[in-house]
Amino acid sequence: MADLLTPAAAVDALADALREGPDPEGCPQRTALAVPGGELLLMPAASGAYAGVKVAGVAPGNPARGLPRITGSYLLLDGPTLRPLALFDGAALTALRTPAVSALALRHLAPVGRPLRLVLFGSGPQAYGHLEATRAVRELAEVVVVARDPAGVEKLVAHARTRGVPARAGGPGDVAGADLVLCCTTAREPLFDGRLVAGGATVVAVGSHEPDAREVDTALVRRAAVYVESRAAALREAGDLLIPEAEGAIGPGHINGTLADLVAGRSAGARPQGCPQLFKSVGMAWEDLAVAVALYTAAGGNGET
Repeated sequence: MADLLTPAAAVDALADALREGPDPEGCPQRTALAVPGGELLLMPAASGAYAGVKVAGVAPGNPARGLPRITGSYLLLDGPTLRPLALFDGAALTALRTPAVSALALRHLAPVGRPLRLVLFGSGPQAYGHLEATRAVRELAEVVVVARDPAGVEKLVAHARTRGVPARAGGPGDVAGADLVLCCTTAREPLFDGRLVAGGATVVAVGSHEPDAREVDTALVRRAAVYVESRAAALREAGDLLIPEAEGAIGPGHINGTLADLVAGRSAGARPQGCPQLFKSVGMAWEDLAVAVALYTAAGGNGET
């Protein structure tokens, strides 16, 4: 898919969708079904000339079998007639879409005017995608990779260097010197001590859409300005926020703004100064649709019936 749509173009497609499409707050909820192999997800969306649905599987046992953890397909439909137009690899679409969502947030939240030091948690497909998408919106001074698999860390470090970015292996304490912290893991418990994150740093967490799982701790959430794709989705699925709320550390009003607010410039004046900024993503169906339409258009397709 990268040969059809660059990370920067995917970011632009998402921004355009937020300007022109339906309000993410009204996006249909993700349907999740527990199955023997893991979890089956159904994510439909419609906007204007197109509709679509992603059927995705999350199979935790797959990596041990040498198979991808995320599987699935995306069916793009003509909006007025619901005629099938294209079928995409769902895992590949997600690997493009999720980093683009993060990069769109970084366009508005990350520091500007200087190369940035990135601490990247994870060494799977999302880590690679986030590295490329981040490079599309900000210049990087260094990448520090933190992951459980030493071989995976070594491969991602080598990959970053081929992109002309200085890179090395590191540990959770490296967040203390980071401008950007990207969490792209399957972790269910916090990855680092949130008290170490500098004021003014930006943290992105994308690894979980489950109320009882999180990548960042209560300390970070409590002191951060928090941004999400949708308040409704975050307060339904984001354990990174729901767990601190259950602990009494924050209230539902702790969210400072949404991705749509950032794109429209509605949150700039309200951002607290001198504190970290956290963007928590759970993944939404409108994002899959926006990127699928952009891919279809780039391939020469159109919605004519």
